[in-house]
Amino acid sequence: MICYHGTPLSGEILNVVKAMANRDAMVSFHRPDQIKVLAEVCRTFVLDNGAFSAWRQGEPVTDWSKFYDWVDHWLKHPGCEWACIPDVIDGNEKDNDDLLDEWPFAHFGVPVFHLHESFDRLKRLIDNYPRIALGSSGQFSTIANKTWWNRIKEILNYICDSSGRPFVKLHGLRMLDPSVLAHLPLASADSTHLARNICRDNVWKGAYAPYSPVARAAIIMDRLENHAKASVWSGTSGNQLNLELFDCHGV
Repeated sequence: MICYHGTPLSGEILNVVKAMANRDAMVSFHRPDQIKVLAEVCRTFVLDNGAFSAWRQGEPVTDWSKFYDWVDHWLKHPGCEWACIPDVIDGNEKDNDDLLDEWPFAHFGVPVFHLHESFDRLKRLIDNYPRIALGSSGQFSTIANKTWWNRIKEILNYICDSSGRPFVKLHGLRMLDPSVLAHLPLASADSTHLARNICRDNVWKGAYAPYSPVARAAIIMDRLENHAKASVWSGTSGNQLNLELFDCHGV
């Protein structure tokens, strides 16, 4: 599974270079500050449309032309894997389907399925795209609470075969969390956990607390990237033992 770390990171640009070298990044159109540097040092990067950040600030995007120009430029970079197709957070299905029809970059785009949307739309996305992104929205906007997990169970039961394997590649928006990764067979996920915590001095305490931002970044990313991740959907949530990783037959 690929862990895409949300950017930009605070601090000196040299520290950003050291921290993100050979890692994978997600760059938001809402904050593209460091994309030139990240494109050179990261292993791969993907482009986020910035709709969630704009929506949270009460300024939803209505004109996507500048985003399309930005995507057109960066998709030509060999390290750029894909871009999130624009979406309307808490919008209706027609709003989001219209944006799919408007998308000019074919298979380089990943559509967002919002958890509050219907299974009819989910089926259309599965039938037409090799990868979809799952976005927590509406009454399911709080990731990993009981309501969210109940909805995720319904969705995964619908889009996985009898062996728990998804019919398409899944990307988890804001789902780069060990408690989530242990259960969902995601091909990739992202979060801004690194960006939000790398410079929070109050959370790094004790005699062995790393004071270097680069060291802090390494700890956070290693924690996320090396946690055991689910390869199939087993219908579980909460504490997971990942027993499918071991051959326990006959024990």
